[in-house]
Amino acid sequence: MIKANEVQRMATNTDSLSKRLVWITLLIIAAGVLIVLISSQRNEASQDIRLGAHPDIEGQPTLGEIGAPVSVVEFGDYKCPACKAWDESILPQLTVDYIETGQVKYSYINTLFHGEESGLAALASESVWNQNPEGFWQFHKEIFRQQPPSQNHDESWITPEKLIDIANEVDADIDLEQLAIDLVNQTYIAHVMADQEQVQAFNVSLTPSIVINGTMVEDPFDYEHMKQVIEEALEEQ
Repeated sequence: MIKANEVQRMATNTDSLSKRLVWITLLIIAAGVLIVLISSQRNEASQDIRLGAHPDIEGQPTLGEIGAPVSVVEFGDYKCPACKAWDESILPQLTVDYIETGQVKYSYINTLFHGEESGLAALASESVWNQNPEGFWQFHKEIFRQQPPSQNHDESWITPEKLIDIANEVDADIDLEQLAIDLVNQTYIAHVMADQEQVQAFNVSLTPSIVINGTMVEDPFDYEHMKQVIEEALEEQ
């Protein structure tokens, strides 16, 4: 027969256990809330956009091994000062760290945010890419290099003559006569317009916009964050 003092002790133990369970439950809830808050803060801090798909890079100027597991796409404009800065500061790091190691392929999609000159440069780039994919990247870099250092977006500097001069200056096998014909005839206008369809499809509003395996990063100049997104994409393969 259970004595009264034993019943009292059991009740005390039960009460103590209940209190401990309540505290443990509260701690678990608090921990869960904290995790959600930290996760939410990270999402708010980065503001990366997970797209429903990745841009189509078939036929696009692409640097690196075609079989690389991670695809980095730049929506860029040759008349855009920020694109020049990205090409000269971020792309070299990306090339050394990931493209040359075979982990990343990088593609460029023309984005016409600055009028007729953007279109001219895009037509020229398509012509050079179709002539000589290996020589394309020298031409690509040289256009950005010759962009005026403090240009106004309304200030004109890209002309057919200027683009042909740039092609003549780079050490690449570019047929200047063919380039001139392609500019006059707008030979690759369909390619340029296909790029604009992707600009609209992915709601690109700023240049440069960088997409990594379907994720558009908020700050294209935050290279450490880009590396994090790339590493996560590599782990998913």
